[in-house]
Amino acid sequence: MIERAIDGSAIDRTQLRAAVTELCDALEAIDADGWYSVIEVVRPWSRHNPHMTGEFARPRTIRWYLERELGALLELGATITVRASRRATPLDDPALLRALDEVAWEMRAKKLFLFAPERMALSMERLAHYCGTPAESFQRYVLFTNYAMHIEEFRARFPDAEGPEHPDVQMPAWHHRTPDQDGVSIVDIGVGPSNAKTVTDHLAVLRPDAMLMIGHCAGLRNHQDIGDYVLATAYLRDDRILDHALPTTIPVIPNHRLNSYLLNALDGHEARYRIGTVLTTANRNWELEIEAMEHTFEQSRAVAVDMESATIATNGFRYRIPSATLLCISDKPLHGAPKLAEQAKRFYDASRRAHLEITLECIDRVRREHPAGIPNADIRSPGEPLFGAPAVE
Repeated sequence: MIERAIDGSAIDRTQLRAAVTELCDALEAIDADGWYSVIEVVRPWSRHNPHMTGEFARPRTIRWYLERELGALLELGATITVRASRRATPLDDPALLRALDEVAWEMRAKKLFLFAPERMALSMERLAHYCGTPAESFQRYVLFTNYAMHIEEFRARFPDAEGPEHPDVQMPAWHHRTPDQDGVSIVDIGVGPSNAKTVTDHLAVLRPDAMLMIGHCAGLRNHQDIGDYVLATAYLRDDRILDHALPTTIPVIPNHRLNSYLLNALDGHEARYRIGTVLTTANRNWELEIEAMEHTFEQSRAVAVDMESATIATNGFRYRIPSATLLCISDKPLHGAPKLAEQAKRFYDASRRAHLEITLECIDRVRREHPAGIPNADIRSPGEPLFGAPAVE
């Protein structure tokens, strides 16, 4: 049976890459033999979390992440053991269902060990089903849109992007792939919170470095024009779809660094924008209940309404993934500018390229300044272990 153990305190820095390769190769060999693998980490510097462990399925799919995290642990002096855990459960085995239940989560677990292997295997298959591309194709930075035109612009920007083999998938994804997996993926999730929850539930097992929503919204303020941007600084969750998993009393906000980079890119483009609260609703026809909605607008001070942003942000919070939202105003129902076909087409043609470019500039900065991942202390649970230096634990 395959087993590898490496003491980071006993290896030279020049041997670090080879040690990480040895561990990841062992994980893949265990998987190829039909077993789940287990990673055990002993961190002698930690008083509160000296021992961490977790099981994995299909480690090749997130190898970039494992290499980064295990390398950082070894460099700090941890001892890491990789071995076979138990036979992998077939996806058509009824026993798989019980292992998927998030009720059994250890919420204090580090992001590296957050998911059971059964969940990893199923979610990777679901991503291929819903998005039409293998889970291995997804990159570290993922964009979500609610309009196919952003996909068209993405493909024009990256003509070598990989996409679905068949045109009839539910949420088509396209990927600008790089050797280090630090390219960009984009998913057309359509309109509504249901697809937004579905895809982020499954995408989370890939441990992306960032998720950004770049869809359209209704503007709510007088001094907004169609084509202006909205940078979310908070969310009012009226999507209802994750209330059972995370009560609405729990605050969810965008990642500060992502927002600051988006703000910098907006200013660089001399774009018109408004920052503030985005209200995400499950009601596509909220205009038909305007009396009740106006009261909510007044109380919340919301600047825009959409149907996906808070859902993505909430799952980002739950699954420890930094997220942000940059929307573009396509209509203003409160001010006599509903979404009409001719006006909408003119807006879409004028806005889509700049919208994508501003977002890609943000990602470029993240890639340069945070190759080891955006700091995410704001979405760790209180007992969740830090990597950090020995002094912080």
